[in-house]
Amino acid sequence: QLQASGGGLVQVGGSLRLSCAASGSIFSINVMGWYRQAPGKQRELVATITSGGTTDYADSVKGRFTISRDNAKITVYLQMNNLKPEDTAVYYCNLNQVLDNQWGQGTLVTVSS
Repeated sequence: QLQASGGGLVQVGGSLRLSCAASGSIFSINVMGWYRQAPGKQRELVATITSGGTTDYADSVKGRFTISRDNAKITVYLQMNNLKPEDTAVYYCNLNQVLDNQWGQGTLVTVSS
């Protein structure tokens, strides 16, 4: 089970931090990440991080967003800086491990101009 939090309304140029805590049967080797879906668009990758700390980012967020994780707490974070109106979306956390792919409930991020 994944529980996400931290979304909200922010002005252009502002910052938000998303958190997502996993519970249940979690293997030590996994990939956690954030995806987003804007109105009328498909869900897209934002960033992922492996249990070993390797990260990957969408080009549109490189240099502005930072993904991190606390393996002891099985929690993934997304620090979002210099937010833009095009970052407005529902953000979903994801846990991908052997024979299992889980999604959180989504948290809305709205960037107002």
